[in-house]
Amino acid sequence: MPRKGRTLTTVHTKGRASRAIPKSMERGADAAARALELVLASLEDSKAEDIVSIDIAGKSALGDYMVVVSGRSNRHVSAISEHLISDLKDEGLGSARVEGLETGDWVLIDTGDIIVHVFRPEIREFYNLERMWAAPDIEDRLH
Repeated sequence: MPRKGRTLTTVHTKGRASRAIPKSMERGADAAARALELVLASLEDSKAEDIVSIDIAGKSALGDYMVVVSGRSNRHVSAISEHLISDLKDEGLGSARVEGLETGDWVLIDTGDIIVHVFRPEIREFYNLERMWAAPDIEDRLH
């Protein structure tokens, strides 16, 4: 399934249409793992606190990984987020959607494969996303 933001060319041959995908494009888990490494390195470089990454592949169609981190203040949350957005652009992953950067309480950065939540500690504690997403599936407990 093609991901948003990636251009596919259509080649028509003898009445049939097929997709020609550039061979250099990374696919699936490899691309997500490489992007996760970049995200984690950027967050560590920005001195983000309590970095938690959660594998949500198979649990959600939203992406492959969710990363939850804290910043010490609104200014730190914004700085962490801006640094990450810049690093993503530098690596050619610049089509991330960003919400909440203006206030700096909770910034959501969605790269497609990875969803990053940057919180002030008290906001993070209130929503407690990692507990909700890291919990074992109900079906797993029933079997």
